[in-house]
Amino acid sequence: MTATLAPRKPLTAADRCDRCGAAAVVRAVLSGGGELLFCGHHAAEHSARLTEMDAELQDSRQEAREV
Repeated sequence: MTATLAPRKPLTAADRCDRCGAAAVVRAVLSGGGELLFCGHHAAEHSARLTEMDAELQDSRQEAREV
């Protein structure tokens, strides 16, 4: 069976960090389903553990640099 990733939804100004309520810049899509949103500070704090958990990290800061 092949897993299909959901299309990436861009983060908006209404998307807030699940830890502190600041503007979200990273979406962590969890392998078991669900997602978490993080500001830059909390994304940096939790990214290593999320990577260990095979979460897909969608970083809107990276997309802005590529434009």
